[in-house]
Amino acid sequence: MSKYNRNFDLTLGDIDLIEAALNVVKRDLSLGREGSRALLPEVEGDDHIRDIDDLLGRLHNQKVFFRPSKEPYVGG
Repeated sequence: MSKYNRNFDLTLGDIDLIEAALNVVKRDLSLGREGSRALLPEVEGDDHIRDIDDLLGRLHNQKVFFRPSKEPYVGG
């Protein structure tokens, strides 16, 4: 029986490409274009948009954004 690969060698460009592709598929599903539904695996509940939003959120939360270290950070 095969197992999942738990080690990934992805670059930042790869992650950006994955995010862009997910956004395109999400847009197509929102507009009712059924061609993109054929690209997706079968899931229980058939709520692909929610699954894509969840995955995009997890990808976003793993990013480390620039914050200056030599001076106090003022957000906003």
